[in-house]
Amino acid sequence: MSASVSFKVPTQRGPQGVSVAYARVGEGEPLVLLHGIGHHRQAWDPVVDILAAEREVIAVDLPGFGASPALPDGMAYDLPTTNTVLGALFEALDLDRPHVAGNSLGGLLALELGRERRARSVTALSPAGFWSEAERRYAFGVLIAMRQISQRLPVPLVERLARTAAGRTALTSTIYARPARRSPEAVVAETLALARATGFDATLRSGASVRFTDDLPGIPVTVGWGTRDMLLVRRQGVRAKQIIPKARLVRLPGCGHCPMSDDPALVARVILDGSH
Repeated sequence: MSASVSFKVPTQRGPQGVSVAYARVGEGEPLVLLHGIGHHRQAWDPVVDILAAEREVIAVDLPGFGASPALPDGMAYDLPTTNTVLGALFEALDLDRPHVAGNSLGGLLALELGRERRARSVTALSPAGFWSEAERRYAFGVLIAMRQISQRLPVPLVERLARTAAGRTALTSTIYARPARRSPEAVVAETLALARATGFDATLRSGASVRFTDDLPGIPVTVGWGTRDMLLVRRQGVRAKQIIPKARLVRLPGCGHCPMSDDPALVARVILDGSH
């Protein structure tokens, strides 16, 4: 079921009201899914039904992305603020230390929630924050270019491109290894989500200095990396394993940066195995 929840978040200016859109389905231990920058919760659609057979799945639109409105003026799109917002969201949804899985920015946020002891387990798929400076600059350059293209393309042209495998490849091959597998409707929706994401620029700016450097003792951590990730190259997964020595590092053969639609069965299995 798709829904929205509003709640108060403590800030230096006093409590601020935040609204977050989410979809909740399935039964079992709660599992929160967090998408990447410029994406939306529907990025998880290929795996949600598989996960929902064994978990209560809560797929979230991060503030300023998808159907979630921007944060109130004065609230930063940085990791401490987003951590606080997600912690307040968990309370509003009556989630006590859920399992958390995230992709890209969402993977970094999942690790941060684990570090803050707000997550029972963490599965991070191609998480941000394990880059060298050159790798970060490259990834940010690609993301900015994708954002500019999405904003310049007229919607009828996006819809026309999305009808063909070649067009879907042109629009999404940066993040998917098998872009032709995406449905035309999904490609149109995520292109518009990228173009309209009010939190994109501020989130990208705040990420320029981000590195994840902490171990997560006592929490099960899985790091998955697509062998065909063109945005965050897979050697970053080796760095993640060095920083979090007890993490399970899983190769996702033939998968790109957003592996959920490239190999839904494999990604669902990795998440379920990591969230016991």
